[in-house]
Amino acid sequence: MNRTGTRREFVRDLGISAAALPFILNLPSLGFANQKERKQRLVIMFSPNGVMPTAFWPDAEGKLITLKESLKPLEPFKDRTLILHGVCDKVRGDGDAHMRGIGCLLTGTELFPGNIQGGSDTPAGWAKGVSIDQEIKSYLQSRPATRTRFGSLEFGVLVPERADTWTRMVYAGANKPIAPIDNPYQMFAKLYGRAKDQETLKSILDDLQEDLRKVEAKVSAEDRRLLEEHAGFVREMEQELKESKDETIGHAVPQLDPGVKKQNDNIPRISKMQIDLMVNSFTADFARVATLQFTNSVGQARMHWLGVNESHHELSHKPDSDKASQESLTKINQWFCGQMAYLARRLAETPEPGGTGSLLDNTLILWTNELGKGNSHTLDNIPFVLAGNGLDFRMGRSIKYKKLPHNRLLLALAHGMGHHIKHFGNPNFCGDGVLPNLS
Repeated sequence: MNRTGTRREFVRDLGISAAALPFILNLPSLGFANQKERKQRLVIMFSPNGVMPTAFWPDAEGKLITLKESLKPLEPFKDRTLILHGVCDKVRGDGDAHMRGIGCLLTGTELFPGNIQGGSDTPAGWAKGVSIDQEIKSYLQSRPATRTRFGSLEFGVLVPERADTWTRMVYAGANKPIAPIDNPYQMFAKLYGRAKDQETLKSILDDLQEDLRKVEAKVSAEDRRLLEEHAGFVREMEQELKESKDETIGHAVPQLDPGVKKQNDNIPRISKMQIDLMVNSFTADFARVATLQFTNSVGQARMHWLGVNESHHELSHKPDSDKASQESLTKINQWFCGQMAYLARRLAETPEPGGTGSLLDNTLILWTNELGKGNSHTLDNIPFVLAGNGLDFRMGRSIKYKKLPHNRLLLALAHGMGHHIKHFGNPNFCGDGVLPNLS
């Protein structure tokens, strides 16, 4: 369809509301969308407390033939998965391993001295630098061809409201942590309007569905499919709102004290809603960068839906000889992997608006952790599992490095997104450039 008139006239004539505007104007056949170059996206997903190595890492390098139990949910995407072993967080300084694990994970630099005392080592404060997601966001937002409404979106699932080194992994700069939004309704309100309460949000949903109907006859068949999927998403959100009218879906947040028995049975539901919102935000081109943080470093979630009643952090401290605890930890990491697989599936089944293939063809998901192994608190062999083709890495492989700094992976993410910086974080860990053998 050829564009007629200006964007302003189009909006005026159809009476499109602010809630629907970003999504509708991103439909390629209307001619308003920015389609000058490929839309590359990066998603970084975090889960805490390390992994069980024997149930996680492939035995050999090379082509992925079989996945260990913790990674089984990624089987459908095996040829689009890349598993990196031997990538280590070499950043030292103040703070215990959990604090440096999450605080240095995306920043690649040390923590400031501070008054937050961990389980051991010296007290510490916030990280001394920007996180890689925000560095890439700033680069994309500086270019008209890649600028989006938000630049980046920070999603959370039961992240504690208290602000300390254990609960924040995203940094706008030195000493500037960014809190994720872990209430799906708050995220929906951010994306589609300023809702003060659920009743207001329901009216936004009503207006949005009406706007989608207005534009349906003016777009191509391909865009009409996107409209129908978007309308379906809106209806699902509306149903969620109705079902949760008399309940609280927000925080039942566990404290650091392992003796506090808080139940987190809404975690699966919140996770699905947040992932669906993220995929929807990519379809509307709200952002090209997103993070998804499950709980926090030293996360105490009790995953009753898996038949696991002990807290995640408590289990992670059990010895390797405790087979029951090891089985529970494997179940937990398999569940987190399942969330990554669900995100990959949703991206794979969603066409790229105005482009070729699916959203997954243009998105890289990176799943990581603050520790390599929970009971040793090691910062060696940090889990980095990648899925998708957004950065054109050679996928379908297992790579085993010899204890290379994770700064070089962060640098590779920037380069893969077109941002060719020479170093990132502590430059002492970037001397040999990007992590080798990715492309």
